[in-house]
Amino acid sequence: MELKAREQCAFPAEPPCAGSSAHLLEYKNACALSASTISKAGVGIIKMVTSRWRRRDKKARLARSSSAGHPHASTERNPRRPLAHPALRLLPGWKAREEQLCAAKPQNRRRIVVLGAPRVGKTAIVRRFLQDAFEEQYEPTAEDFHSKVYRIRGHTYQIDVLDAPGERGFPARRRLSILTGDIFLLVFSVDDRGSFEEARALREEILAAKAKLAQPGGSARVPTVVCANKADLEPGARAVSRAEACRAFAGDCALFETSAKTRANLDDVFEAVAARGGLPSETRPSRHRSVSMRSYQALRAGRSRAPPCDVPYGALRPLARRPSFGSDLRLVLGGRGAGKAAQRCLAR
Repeated sequence: MELKAREQCAFPAEPPCAGSSAHLLEYKNACALSASTISKAGVGIIKMVTSRWRRRDKKARLARSSSAGHPHASTERNPRRPLAHPALRLLPGWKAREEQLCAAKPQNRRRIVVLGAPRVGKTAIVRRFLQDAFEEQYEPTAEDFHSKVYRIRGHTYQIDVLDAPGERGFPARRRLSILTGDIFLLVFSVDDRGSFEEARALREEILAAKAKLAQPGGSARVPTVVCANKADLEPGARAVSRAEACRAFAGDCALFETSAKTRANLDDVFEAVAARGGLPSETRPSRHRSVSMRSYQALRAGRSRAPPCDVPYGALRPLARRPSFGSDLRLVLGGRGAGKAAQRCLAR
């Protein structure tokens, strides 16, 4: 009984502050003062508590490194989330504000999702839209995300462009990209019949996915523009005729025969994208002045002289990253009041 009482006095049942290295050192020093008065069982208790604190310290360090942006701290591409800091979770009503922030899209912001088979020129068209440039060398696209901001007639706009991969190895990821898209740009090559069939299948997949989120009794509005790319090739190289493409994409699709290399009809494509997506026509590359992000911020803040006659200008965000898949999923599940339908849609 006397030994048990001494052990209880020397070692409290609960640590003063779990997960704190300073308190751990203080606790161990206090324990060392009476180490001669304890039994082997007491030593075992010390080791157990110490190892538990060390595990908690390791978890705390991993959490801090994750918030600091270490590459191995998270498997998601962009681990940042609104109101995710633990201190902010103490505020009243933080959960409702987080869900509201994740569900609501910023005003004047649109996401363009570019889909199509591999090697049809999707990335070349995206480069023409963002930078009005063309690269001859082909490089397979894993997944690229771009963001461009505009200042047009006193209003600010942002266009996010998701250049999706051509492979169909990740259907859930592709389905999530479709559900979060506002405008769709389908691309196929006129010399590749397989890419034409792929574009038709993608069109049906988009309609089916968006229909799951539509209100009961309503129809989903899906702004879609189709590019029959590589129209600069010789007529003998064609595998899909213009008449067949028009029949396949009849209805509410806008079809254009384009060439990313010669820029043929691309201005009409970008005009159709703006019109169907509710964007001003000045978002087209030929209708606004391209500036750097630093110049854009200086113009917005009034630190630089504005362009003459309030000329529209836009800047490409450097190092733009796609929001995390968790954020996109919360946007789909919570932003439209159709959580169960979206879950079914993602599962199929």
